[in-house]
Amino acid sequence: MFPPIEPYDHGHLDTGDGHLVYWEVCGNPEGKPALVVHGGPGSGCSPGARRAFDPERYRIILFDQRNCGRSLPHASDPATDLSNNTTHHLIADMERLREHLGVDRWLLYGGSWGSTLMLAYAETHPERVSEMVIVSVTMTRRSEIDWLYRGVGRFFPEQWQRFREGVPEADRDGELLAAYARLVSDPDPAVREKATHDWLAWEDAVISLEANGTPGAYSDRPSDARLALVRICSHYFSNAAWLEEGVLLRDAHKLAGIPGVLIHGRFDLGGPLENAWQLARAWPDARLVVVDDSGHTGSGTMREEVLAALNGFAQ
Repeated sequence: MFPPIEPYDHGHLDTGDGHLVYWEVCGNPEGKPALVVHGGPGSGCSPGARRAFDPERYRIILFDQRNCGRSLPHASDPATDLSNNTTHHLIADMERLREHLGVDRWLLYGGSWGSTLMLAYAETHPERVSEMVIVSVTMTRRSEIDWLYRGVGRFFPEQWQRFREGVPEADRDGELLAAYARLVSDPDPAVREKATHDWLAWEDAVISLEANGTPGAYSDRPSDARLALVRICSHYFSNAAWLEEGVLLRDAHKLAGIPGVLIHGRFDLGGPLENAWQLARAWPDARLVVVDDSGHTGSGTMREEVLAALNGFAQ
């Protein structure tokens, strides 16, 4: 990774509907524009993401998606309304930010939920995307959501039972994620805290077998960030990200002419390799890199592949 770097510009973008989206720019002001699209949804951008780029060659742009990170209002406040936080709102925010910063075309880099948002943006505005580097590919299809919050429980039956029993009995065989979305918005802080803990314990269980990954990656956050993450995740996934089922894979032909590198861990239990393989077959200009020692949270080998892809596109 490149040395730590600080932003030379930052601010809050007023979206016009009550949201202030935080953004920052690092690196070379005359360099190749690149946008970091964080995961979660609701994780917020991290300083470490800046270090994937050569600061001499890239103009590195990061932003916190609605209601998380340094964006306002913050989802850790249960009074914050999430109704105008959808995939389509985030696509519009990205376009507004591009125009605000005077960028014509930019490289997109991100992973996990970020890959869904990147694909949705690029299929809507392909003329604005120069290249894409996607890690831990997801397309947030209902089948993928069902696998992550039910199917993969066959590997972790005890943890799955605890996750399922975290909601009222009447909801356990129905809309489990919607039930969590209600709990983490409950007026009672004790109810919110327990639901947040139960959700993140499940997320941590799914990544717990990754020998080279980051154990406890979901729970190891400040309390406000933990609640915001779970509120936004449950909000998005209980609504299938407001995307028509399979639309990102179906419309992958719109990415023709955009070079892409898909980097995926073979042992990613939360987002199986099949997702990346299917996308690579449908996207004519994408190259799939399978990392044999990695799961969802990465490894040293995966970081090397990310750096190689970004350095290659910087030429």
